[in-house]
Amino acid sequence: MSYVDAALAALTERDAHPAEVEAFRRRLEQLAEPDSAVLPGDALEPVPDLPSLDALDEPSDEAARDALDRLAVIKLNGGLGTSMGLDGPKSLLEIKPGTSFLDAVARQTLALRERHGARLPLLLMDSEGTREPSLAALRRHEGLEDPELPLDFLQGSEPKLRADTWEPVSWPADPRLEWCPPGHGDLYTALAASGALERLLAAGVRWAFVSNSDNLGAVPDVRVAAWVVAQEVPFALEVARRTPMDRKGGHLAARRRSDGGSTPRGELDHGDGDGALVLRETAQVPEGDDSFTDIERFSWFNTNNLWVDLEHLRALQADDPAAPYLPLIVNRKTVDPTDKSSTPVLQLETAMGAAIGSITGARALEVPRHRFAPVKTTDDLLVARSDLYDLADDGRMVPTWTGDAPVVELDDGFKMLGDFERRFAGGAPSLARASALTVEGDVTFGARVSVEGEVTVSGPRHVEDDEVLKG
Repeated sequence: MSYVDAALAALTERDAHPAEVEAFRRRLEQLAEPDSAVLPGDALEPVPDLPSLDALDEPSDEAARDALDRLAVIKLNGGLGTSMGLDGPKSLLEIKPGTSFLDAVARQTLALRERHGARLPLLLMDSEGTREPSLAALRRHEGLEDPELPLDFLQGSEPKLRADTWEPVSWPADPRLEWCPPGHGDLYTALAASGALERLLAAGVRWAFVSNSDNLGAVPDVRVAAWVVAQEVPFALEVARRTPMDRKGGHLAARRRSDGGSTPRGELDHGDGDGALVLRETAQVPEGDDSFTDIERFSWFNTNNLWVDLEHLRALQADDPAAPYLPLIVNRKTVDPTDKSSTPVLQLETAMGAAIGSITGARALEVPRHRFAPVKTTDDLLVARSDLYDLADDGRMVPTWTGDAPVVELDDGFKMLGDFERRFAGGAPSLARASALTVEGDVTFGARVSVEGEVTVSGPRHVEDDEVLKG
């Protein structure tokens, strides 16, 4: 039996949906052709100016209500927050006292419904580990559930492959570790396999706004909703201008035209041929190609906020169950991520934003930086809990700063949530007048601490209550 047959057999033995089998089959085919996903810089061009969120018209009350009536909010919610030492859903972490990510999302959704008199259902894409506690948290918000639709659907899973043979790995010590999620590109397959896609369309929902549950800035904007409805945009990706902090994130580019010419300004193809938009991730860069970090040439990065026409998606999948086509991302790990001596494995993943390169008519939209505010580390969590953000009554996390936000870098001793909470037992310091905060070594903070300018604090040290740290 070949590695392909063995991997597909492992998947079908778990009663996988045919769409999941076909999507995994495609990833296995891509694995055998590693050059197929490579995007060298000399095959790409910069993207000219894009339509901007700030330039979109404010819709009428009727247009706003009509757009939101046919829109669902989908939050990617499969993560357990293990990188912060959590054993439950990361989205249940408090970002302000008494308010978790999911609490904020629920309040945002309810506020938009009330403001516009619209339906606007909310769904989570959960994993088995996040499902029950996340649904319990949402159900505490009265009136959030839609009687015709589920509150969530499950992401898929696939076998981890041995790095040496590409066959499914065996790990009797904990068979659960033999499986992994296929990356957030699984969104499209999971919608179909779970039945959520058909249920949404049957309920009159045509578009979805999709974002990560830990992105504090990802709130549905009625201007974008009205724009995609009016122009029947099949797919739109929100992008923002890159800064030096974004050198490692996926960036937008255009395929160089086969005639050798550059894409004329304002004449981007937005299809799947020459001049089409593509999203390039680090894993797609050839060795020795330093163009990826050139933020002047490739000046747009992916916020992972996107808008999808569900009718268009269903039509694509009627012709190809594995649609849309997404480039492969090979993630190299060990079968037990906590044991670096365990069997090396490959996890075959895709990115949902990469659909911009294969959906004809896909668009990119420039958005302000504040729509990308993910909390990936305790550095980000400190920023969110500080006075750099206010929690509005409608659940929005409102930035209190203008220009560039302060850069926070915490020592490794702060990386796990328990250590972070102990070291900031008095709460987050004020960062409103800070430009940067770096903490090195064993440092603890008292209450009502203020940071001004560019500050480095080195331990061992305890910062006293009401102390002002000046650069």
